[in-house]
Amino acid sequence: MSGPLDPTRLLAAGLALLVYLALCLWARGAHRRRSPAAEPATHWQVVFASQTGSAEALALNTAKALEMAGLPVQCRPLNALSADQLQAGGHYLLLLSTCGDGDAPDNAARFARNLLTRSLNLSRVSFGLLALGDRDYPAYCGFGRRVAQWLGAQGGRALFAPIEVHRNDPQALAAWQQQVSHLAQLGDAPSWALPPFRPWQLRERIQLNPGSQGGEVFLLSLTPSAGPWPDWQAGDLAQLALPDEADCVRDYSIASLPGDGVLQLLLRLHRHPNGQLGQMSGWLAGQVPIGGMVPLRVRAQHRFRQGDHTGRAMILIGNGVGVAGLRAHLKARIQAGCGPNWLVFGERQQACDNFFAAEFDHWLAEGKLQRLDRCFSRDAGGGYVQHALLAAADELCQWVAEGAVIYLCGSRLGMAEAVDQVLRGVLGEAGHTVLLQEGRYRRDVF
Repeated sequence: MSGPLDPTRLLAAGLALLVYLALCLWARGAHRRRSPAAEPATHWQVVFASQTGSAEALALNTAKALEMAGLPVQCRPLNALSADQLQAGGHYLLLLSTCGDGDAPDNAARFARNLLTRSLNLSRVSFGLLALGDRDYPAYCGFGRRVAQWLGAQGGRALFAPIEVHRNDPQALAAWQQQVSHLAQLGDAPSWALPPFRPWQLRERIQLNPGSQGGEVFLLSLTPSAGPWPDWQAGDLAQLALPDEADCVRDYSIASLPGDGVLQLLLRLHRHPNGQLGQMSGWLAGQVPIGGMVPLRVRAQHRFRQGDHTGRAMILIGNGVGVAGLRAHLKARIQAGCGPNWLVFGERQQACDNFFAAEFDHWLAEGKLQRLDRCFSRDAGGGYVQHALLAAADELCQWVAEGAVIYLCGSRLGMAEAVDQVLRGVLGEAGHTVLLQEGRYRRDVF
């Protein structure tokens, strides 16, 4: 997967220093907080809107810093806030990512739909806001800006000017750190330093779709050149950097598991309308020699991990290189004996774009994959993944009614939007809402 970047979850490493300082101050002032004569502490709400998990991880560590400084705090997704709670007032720190064309992440979509369109009395609300985005997209920090404007229009009081972060801009993050430190009365805290990328060796690069009408797709296999082997789970991401280009960083879904002995990615070579190759994809697809080094770090994506869903049936839906993350989920579930499993995958041509065909067919023959639907849009009679879901509407309803989870990975425009419409139509708005509320509908789209 490659898409708009949020600041990496590994900022938690720097926040640990902030938490340590807060812990020292906690110990020093504990007797004052225990005093019956002390004034009650102000309650803080740390609220996040996060698609890939970076804003969520940063919010959790921000909340931990406040908590260790002695401030009562709750941390939750934006969807958890109600109109009544907001109108009751309080102090809010909001860390909000933007998806697509200024859209809300999934765990903020209900808030955007139901509250951002209403007029409320928020005169008792004070807030600080960190908007996460990518200037390469027209609606840079669009969702964060909308929320900030709405809060102000409803009478909310900004504790400081909204802070906008382009990818992992260290100056913007330092400004957020300074504000958090001030609110927690921590004084000058150490800077939030990003851990360095480690060199990984490119072991193999295989084009999976020679002759395809679409862009070339490559399977990359990498191993760390030195140091400990990192741990990751199905659903996590690899973040790659272009050497000597600090601003060129991309996320890709990991297609393998640590036990495979290699970290595998699917890469589609991007071409601009003028024929120029994409910076990152062009470098990875042809300029890095086999045996060459690639700056890489692994990033957890908690919302797209299986978590406590291992005991449920799983429907995996995706297109193109989005099948990388779905393959890792299937590998993990099959190794753990979890099921039933249903994969719906779409691409252009069966003759060229049938990624991981032998592996999926083998799992199907062994009964480890209970259903496999493949759609090839450029073939005669072909269609898209949403058409396959609609054709299997009865079985889809049955799986969902029996507790299945749905994991979606691939293109936001076109595929993800169309699948969402099918789910709303087949399950009804109420059924769709239940899936979201129960965390049984997870998306990694770009």
